Amino acid sequence: MLDKKEAYRLEVSKERISPLGIRYELTRKRVKNINFRVRSDGTLAVSAPARVPFKEIDALVDARRAWVEKARRDVLAQAARRQEPCPIDKSRALAVFQALEEPVFQKFAPLLPERPTLCVRDMKTRWGVCAPARRRITLNLRLALYPPEVITYVIVHEYAHFIHLNHSKAFWQVVEQHIPNWRELRRALRFSPPSEEKSV
Repeated sequence: MLDKKEAYRLEVSKERISPLGIRYELTRKRVKNINFRVRSDGTLAVSAPARVPFKEIDALVDARRAWVEKARRDVLAQAARRQEPCPIDKSRALAVFQALEEPVFQKFAPLLPERPTLCVRDMKTRWGVCAPARRRITLNLRLALYPPEVITYVIVHEYAHFIHLNHSKAFWQVVEQHIPNWRELRRALRFSPPSEEKSV
């Protein structure tokens, strides 16, 4: 059982610089492994168990330098592309989303009091947003540029939020029930959609 001081320490984030000069934000969490995430602004976030010493974390950050640099390039390039005009309009995107949403709704219908409204918006940092209280799902306009299976994953992800509001283990179990390869499809969202690459 954690005392108050230890519990507090687990929540504190600290900015660090590795021996090779990689700047990152370290957060101590109740996790089993050391996890890496490159944010949309290119900053590196690392979460680690309280028992792992700083020296070991720094060494792992340096060992994954190539991955960090590539992830940063991908994230920043995607952010730059989102500043450019989208080659598809909202009406076309909505038509694509509605067609792919229909079978998803049929699977979730027994669990929902009514069908949610589907909206489209050109968002900068999110692929989808669920507003359970308003019975509304908003999808990113640029999501329409991705393959159908990737779009379907995002739709299922947002529908799952009507059952579980957070990203708990139970939430991901719902997603996996409908999309067994959701991890692969989520990774695809980190890169340019094939349709956009072909137009360059």
